Amino acid sequence: MAFPQSFLDELVSRCDIVDVVGSYVQLTRKGASLFGLCPFHSEKTGSFSVAPDKQIYYCFGCKKGGGVVNFIMEEENLTFPEAVRFLAKRAGMEVPEEEGDREAGRRRQRLLELNRDAARFYHRLLQQPAGQSVRDYLDRRQIRWNTAVKFGMGASPDAWDVLLGEMTSRGYTKSELLTAGLIVDNKKGGFYDKFRNRLMLPVIDTRGDVVAFGSRVLDKSEPKYMNSSETPVYSKRRVLYGLNLAKKTKRPNIILCEGNLDIVTLHQAGFDNAVASMGTALTAEQTRLLSRFTKELVLCYDNDNAGKIATERALRILNNSEFSVKVLQLPRRRTEDGELVKQDADDFIKNHGPDAFERLLSGSENGVEFRMAQIAGKYDLTDDQSRVAYSEEISVLLAALPNAVEREIYTARAAETAKITPDAMKLEVQRAFKRQASRERRAELRKDLNPAAALQPKERTLRYENMRSARAEEGVLRLLLLDESLFPAAPPLREAEFSSPLLGRVFGLLWQAREAGRPVTLAALAGALSPEEISHITAVCQQPESTQNGGRALADYIRVIREEGTPEDGRDPLLAATEKYKKGTGGKLHG
Repeated sequence: MAFPQSFLDELVSRCDIVDVVGSYVQLTRKGASLFGLCPFHSEKTGSFSVAPDKQIYYCFGCKKGGGVVNFIMEEENLTFPEAVRFLAKRAGMEVPEEEGDREAGRRRQRLLELNRDAARFYHRLLQQPAGQSVRDYLDRRQIRWNTAVKFGMGASPDAWDVLLGEMTSRGYTKSELLTAGLIVDNKKGGFYDKFRNRLMLPVIDTRGDVVAFGSRVLDKSEPKYMNSSETPVYSKRRVLYGLNLAKKTKRPNIILCEGNLDIVTLHQAGFDNAVASMGTALTAEQTRLLSRFTKELVLCYDNDNAGKIATERALRILNNSEFSVKVLQLPRRRTEDGELVKQDADDFIKNHGPDAFERLLSGSENGVEFRMAQIAGKYDLTDDQSRVAYSEEISVLLAALPNAVEREIYTARAAETAKITPDAMKLEVQRAFKRQASRERRAELRKDLNPAAALQPKERTLRYENMRSARAEEGVLRLLLLDESLFPAAPPLREAEFSSPLLGRVFGLLWQAREAGRPVTLAALAGALSPEEISHITAVCQQPESTQNGGRALADYIRVIREEGTPEDGRDPLLAATEKYKKGTGGKLHG
């Protein structure tokens, strides 16, 4: 996106990074910087820093960093142009856009408008004779009309092209309907509605936009549930059904369930803090989204094997996060034939009522208790060999607990479960703890034995071929960003002299800003660098650098770069290095 540079400079100057980041992350000042819990990965100790003087952020945990535009790109899952528009709207600035970019923005807005109009159309059909079968289904599910309105529910009739005809009559093209995932190409040049004879559940994001649809069939046909495919305005990894409503809850936590209709039933029963993932297991992107609204999660997945696997996977993602996590296990229900069957949240509310669910919610166990119960369920603890195997497996889980008091409490419970003495179980946990510590020490030792490798950026595109020159090149960038007055009027280096193409390119961009009289800051590079590149350069700027003897440091850095670089006279670098060595040894190659 070729926004005018003067506009971008003005935008960055108006959007103070502390104000912008502070609206997402609780920040605490420590010295010249502010720190908080990283919004991009789960952690308990804040490693996310914001430097007001440099107008950059950086996480020492996940290594992501950049300026205010990069932060919005990452946090809101936006492209560079979208993030610029987002910040411009926040700052009350009008965006000067080129024709191509206006067109891309127009297409995105058209899809959102199409989804909104489709949702309204489905909702109107629900109130008409064509929606009678869906209304009957809602009655069977005991879903009240005010709840249906609250969730914007609709009806797709048992017909092939009702939506197609309605939306094209409003001026939407078949191409737009295809892109939005609302119609299907039959491969013979024809098109038909994707959703037919279904209860429609619009998926609304936290900004209030309809980004997709979920649906439930009315009869026994398959698939029972059908969701929108991913589109330019919808990524299932980044959306939670019902969060647009749950974000307003007064309850202290958010309940995570599996199905959309579970969420509808829970909200209707007074649990307006329930959300569901869109046909996928909990993702890291969804946890980042949840962290804006709560620090306590309750996992309430179905009590079957799939639900237990989903719970275990979610606990792994949330391990060592800032969230307090509990698990609500719904009891199985006995049928009239005496068979025990699973219950989801919808079933439980209907069979036992909201008060019973409230009691379960209050008594829900934490993640450690759930995982301990899962491990215990794998073994016959009346058998000695099984008790030994249980003790070995449970000790690994307990040894990983960071809190010593927690380890002691749960070790005693595990001993009671295994019917062994607390001292014996404690000894087993201590052994597991030592094994884990030993593995970590060996990993650190491997890093120490190869420090250069540990310093290398993970991304292949950011690797340094010449470590000595690259470290000097990093120093030049830091000095330029700290005090550009240290530099002469003309650039002291050419981009081609940098061993790292990335560092050379950044030097060129910063120098162009200097010559144009613009701010020489990293925040202005968001549109020129990829997220990985800007994070890497931000990490470079986190390294200590003093301007007290800046002139001498700059001269030393330039000397190293030129010593390591290709001689300007075109001689072979190896030959030049040999001649330089000979000069330093009186013309002898051997002492």
